[in-house]
Amino acid sequence: MPILGIIASARLGKPVVTGGTLTSDATFFYRAFTANGTLGISRNTLAFDVLVIAGGAGGGGGAGGGGGAGGYLLSTSQSAATNQAVTIGGGGGGGTGLGATGLANGSNSSFASLTASVGGGRGSSLNAGTASASGGSGGGGNPTGGAATSGQGFAGGGGSSGGLGGGGGSGGAGATAVSATGAAGGTSKSTESAYLSATSLGVSGSIAGGGGGGGNAGFAGGASGGGGSTAGTAAVNATNATVNTGSGGGGGGYSGAAYNGGNGASGAVIVRYLKTAV
Repeated sequence: MPILGIIASARLGKPVVTGGTLTSDATFFYRAFTANGTLGISRNTLAFDVLVIAGGAGGGGGAGGGGGAGGYLLSTSQSAATNQAVTIGGGGGGGTGLGATGLANGSNSSFASLTASVGGGRGSSLNAGTASASGGSGGGGNPTGGAATSGQGFAGGGGSSGGLGGGGGSGGAGATAVSATGAAGGTSKSTESAYLSATSLGVSGSIAGGGGGGGNAGFAGGASGGGGSTAGTAAVNATNATVNTGSGGGGGGYSGAAYNGGNGASGAVIVRYLKTAV
């Protein structure tokens, strides 16, 4: 920057920042968004990092695959001197009844034009006759799971012998079912655990896990995402994903009656900047 520009910037003073829920640790301020909003920046340029999590997908119903986690993106060394729009992707609904693919993929999250994160892929169902959807992470299915978006998540697992695959997570692929028991969802990611600890988001320092797959022959719907998740041992509805984690919902079980898939969770955006910057 030219000398005159540096002098002018110094006269403006440090930036003023607003928006989201403000928390901090020893080094950084964090602003967490779990609904659409604006990161307000005025007076001067702010340097920051931003973590963007898209909405997770719903699991399939009635022996259904787990929903895929929403895409996970970290963008560092950003800067801006004006307000930045924040969009939080919603979670997709779970399938209801036998052969019901998850109702929807998760929705995209974004932070201004700097970065966007792709919603998770919905889980399929054993009798749906449709493939699992692709997304940030892919949905679980039978015989194959949905594909993931490169750099944002992992693929969903496939199925076998009446069991459905787990949805892909931000930290690993969904497992493939090898019997009538549903398979585990893909693991969540904990690389940026400092963001999650400071803002009380995520599950035990990780976020965006795939939903567990449901099974036939009396096995449970899958557990919700948040961490790596597994199916249980009784025919019940799948659980919903943990709120504001971008995780996938579990796939529904089947035992003479169809059980519903779980809902995916909405995403989140977390911005952090040095305390000394403001």
